[in-house]
Amino acid sequence: MKAIDHTFAEIELPKPAPAGRDLLVKVEAISVNPVDTKQRKTATSSRILGWDAAGTVEAVGKEVTLFKPGDAVYYAGDVTRPGCDSEYHLVDERIVGRKPKTLDFAQAAAMALTSITAWESFYDRMKVVSGKSMLIIGGAGGVGSIGIQLAKASGLSVIATASRPETVAWVQELGADQVVNHRENLVSQIKKPVDYIANFSGDLDGYWSAMAELVAPQGAMVAIVGNAKPMAMDVVRSKSATMCWELMFTRPRFQTPDMIEQHRLLNEVAARLDAGKLKCTLKETLSPISGANLKKAHQRLEAGTMIGKLVLKGWR
Repeated sequence: MKAIDHTFAEIELPKPAPAGRDLLVKVEAISVNPVDTKQRKTATSSRILGWDAAGTVEAVGKEVTLFKPGDAVYYAGDVTRPGCDSEYHLVDERIVGRKPKTLDFAQAAAMALTSITAWESFYDRMKVVSGKSMLIIGGAGGVGSIGIQLAKASGLSVIATASRPETVAWVQELGADQVVNHRENLVSQIKKPVDYIANFSGDLDGYWSAMAELVAPQGAMVAIVGNAKPMAMDVVRSKSATMCWELMFTRPRFQTPDMIEQHRLLNEVAARLDAGKLKCTLKETLSPISGANLKKAHQRLEAGTMIGKLVLKGWR
C-alpha cells in the first residue's frame, strides 16, 4: 500500500453545480485552523481541506431561500464535505452568514469558524449567565481571541491565559480583566473558583487537573479537543459541575433540526462587527491562495505560536 504524502498539490477540477439548499460560492479568501492540520495528517486519500471562507454567491440550488447570486458571504462549512481551499465551493445556506459590510473578504474569512466555536461553547453548551467569571485557556489563539470579546459582551469577568509579552498585550487589548501564564500553575495564580472554564487550547489532558480544581460548584466547563487519557472525575462530580464538548461541525454533520442557528449566529456576529462591538482577529495575511502558501500557513499553525488568525487571499 502506497503511503499518503501529507502535503499540498494544486489540481484543476470541474466547477461544481449547486442543488437543493447549496450555494456555489466564488471564494475570495480562506483562513486556516487547527482542524486543517489534523485533517491533513489523518487523511487516507487526497482531499480538499479548508473550513473558513469568504466570497460571493455565484449560483444557488433550487431550494435556497436565504441568499441570491451576488451576495457576499462568510462561513466555516462542513468537515464531512470537500473544504473551501478551492476557487469555487459548495456549502449549505443554513451554515452561511452575510459578510460583515465593514470587513473585506480577508478579514471576514478570519471570523467564521472561531466565532461559531466560541458562540456555541458559551451559549449552547455552558449557557453562560451575566455577572459571573470565566477562565479562557488559549486566550490569544483564534477561538480565544473572539471568545474573550463575546464573554465580555455577556457581562462576564474574564481571566485569559497567555505567556509571551505580545500575547499578553493582545488578550488585554481584547478586554481580558486578568492574564495568567498557562506555562505556570494556574491554580496558584487564580486562587479562587471560576464559574465557567473554556479550554480553547489543543490540550485537555494537561489542563484537566487545574480545571477540575478551579471550576466552581455547579459551574460549567467546555473543551474543543478530546482527551487522550482517562479523566479523573471525582472532584468535578463532587461539585455537580458540567463538562461540555464543542465541535462546530456537529450541526452540519448530523443535519440537526437547528442547523440554521449557525446562519443566525454568523449574522449576529456580522452585525456586531459592523457596529464596532467586536474586533476582527485577523493578524497575518498571505497572498495568493496557493499550495506553497498553504504549506507555510500550516507550518505557522503547527509551530504553536499563532496570535489571532492567519488568512490567505486572492488567486493567481
